Amino acid sequence: MVVLVSLLAFLTTLAGGLAAMRVRDNRHLALGLAGGLMLGIVAFDLIPESLELTRHSPFGVPAPMIGFAAGFLLLHVVEQAVSIHRAHEHEYAPHVHVHAHAGGSAGLVTASALVVHSLMDGVSIGLGFQSGTEVGTFVALAVIVHKFADGFNTVTAASLNRADRRPAVVLLFANATAPIAGAALGTVVRVPDAVLGPYLGGFAGVLLYLAAAEILPEAHSGHPRVMTLCATGLGLAAVLFIVSLAH
Repeated sequence: MVVLVSLLAFLTTLAGGLAAMRVRDNRHLALGLAGGLMLGIVAFDLIPESLELTRHSPFGVPAPMIGFAAGFLLLHVVEQAVSIHRAHEHEYAPHVHVHAHAGGSAGLVTASALVVHSLMDGVSIGLGFQSGTEVGTFVALAVIVHKFADGFNTVTAASLNRADRRPAVVLLFANATAPIAGAALGTVVRVPDAVLGPYLGGFAGVLLYLAAAEILPEAHSGHPRVMTLCATGLGLAAVLFIVSLAH
C-alpha cells in the first residue's frame, strides 16, 4: 500500500510539472478541490487521530496541538527565510515562490527546497501507516493532492530566468521520486505513539499552512470565486463523508 500511494504521489508531481510547461485555465478548480481535501483531512482525521495517540499535555496543552502550531510556524519561517512566497492578487500567473529579481540561482535553491519538502511528505506517509491504515490512507491522500502544486512550483521556480529547461526537468524528477524514498524510510523507522501523535499534529499544521497560505490563494487568483469555492466545499464534504463511513 505504501509503495502504491508513493507511486501515485510520483505521478501527481509529474503531472503538476507538465502542467507548468503547458498551463491550463481550469487549474484553479483542481487547486480549489485540493485545498478543500487538505482542510478536511486536517480537521476530520489527522487532528482527532493525533489526539487519540497520546494524552501527554506539556504546559497544559495536548502535545499534538503543540506539534500542530510548530508545524504551521515552521513552514512559515522556512518560506520567509528562503523567500519562496509571493502573492498574486491582480493576475492569474504561476505561483512563483521567488522574487523576479532573485535570478536563476535563487530559483534552483527554491526548487531544491521543494524536493526536501517532498522527502518529508513521503516520511509522513510511512509514519501515517504506522498509526493505522485509515490514517495512512488520509495522509497519503493529503500528500497526493498537493503534489500537483509542488510539481508545478518546482518547474516554475527552476525555470526562472533560464532558457534551458534541463535543470527544471531534473529537479522535477527528483521531487517526484522523493516521496517514494521518504515513504520507504518512514516504514522502516519505528516510532512510538507518544512521538507519532505530535508528529501527525505537526504534519497537520504543515498541511493547513499549505492549504491556507499557498494553494487556496493561488486557486482564487484572477478567477471566478464561486466555482472555486464550490470546488473547495466539495473537497471538504468528500473527506467528511469518507470519515463518517469509516466510523
